[in-house]
Amino acid sequence: MSSPSNTAATIGINSVRSALKFGSDGVLELWLERTRRDRRLAELAALAREARVVVRQATRDELDQASDGGNHQGVLAWVRMPAARTEHELERLLDAAEQPPLLLVLDGVTDPHNLGACLRSADGAGATAVIAPKDKAVGLTPVAVKVASGAADSVPFVQVTNLARTLESLKARGLWLVGLADAAPATLFETDLSGPTALVLGSEGTGLRRLTQERCDLLASLPMRGRVESLNVSVTAGICLYEVVRRRLGG
Repeated sequence: MSSPSNTAATIGINSVRSALKFGSDGVLELWLERTRRDRRLAELAALAREARVVVRQATRDELDQASDGGNHQGVLAWVRMPAARTEHELERLLDAAEQPPLLLVLDGVTDPHNLGACLRSADGAGATAVIAPKDKAVGLTPVAVKVASGAADSVPFVQVTNLARTLESLKARGLWLVGLADAAPATLFETDLSGPTALVLGSEGTGLRRLTQERCDLLASLPMRGRVESLNVSVTAGICLYEVVRRRLGG
């Protein structure tokens, strides 16, 4: 059994349920393990039929192969590959934001696994959008979409031609640009994050580029108490996003 063209696989009961509830327009097929009898899978099948999504029975081997050995829990949804948003769409998103915007800016992240994990954390934190440059950075590849587990549909991913120019535009709109840099003397936990905020993170190996650093209002670090010098960019993104959430909840 072959997958529909131009799709990525979303696996696992919770991720597939989210895709069917909140992004069913992009779900093309639902695969359920043929021999598995599970109330939760039956509920997913009912959601799919209600959304007019094709439901197919698949073997365990077919699910294993389609999910690259991931923990699919007997279910897999083929989701249409989402398209990146444009700079003009970013302006409209910011204009329509009902809460102070929270943006995650990724400067040169090239690993699709990291991008997918960042999108997932951004969704969990209720971020307005994730922004990345078009050049020398990964886009919405099938791997990134799969790792995002539905967040590539729920969180706008914006690709921009000139990141430095975009940062200047965000500053002009009143966003506070906080760049994460290992050598920064101030920590994120000492930083004002109460207003409209853009968290700016660098690539996996070299961090923020010089021009990007210069556009930030402030550079902050995460305190490192052990032997390692830095954290993976997706882990850093999760910590930073939820620190903003904690502050906004009055924590």
